[in-house]
Amino acid sequence: MRALPVCLIALASLLSGCSLLNRPPVEPVESTVTPPKTEHTQPKVSHAAPVQIYTDATALVGKPFRDLGEVSGESCQSSSQDSPPNIPTARKRLQINASKMKANAVLLHSCEVTSGTPGCYRQAVCLGSALQVSEK
Repeated sequence: MRALPVCLIALASLLSGCSLLNRPPVEPVESTVTPPKTEHTQPKVSHAAPVQIYTDATALVGKPFRDLGEVSGESCQSSSQDSPPNIPTARKRLQINASKMKANAVLLHSCEVTSGTPGCYRQAVCLGSALQVSEK
């Protein structure tokens, strides 16, 4: 007999709980506060002047320049299934690395494709000297 009231209370709470689940969702309230406007600006990127490549040292005769040090660029073919290494890409990376050294020219010493480099199946490497050439 005592179990009957307990069962009725459990059934009543179960039914009232189900009715709470079937309620329509509450509509969101729109805020009357307007958020502050933020301008979306592009980050300022300074485009460095292009680094000129000299392939012959005689082109530098008569021009004052300062040697900033050795610089290199590479293009790596990770595995035999990847695209082959590219000498123009290695030259472009040589120019990028020279510009990081504040150079405006590179005297290109050599570009070659090698194999056996750790991490690369084949690799194109360009070597040169980073230069700061003055106009006079």
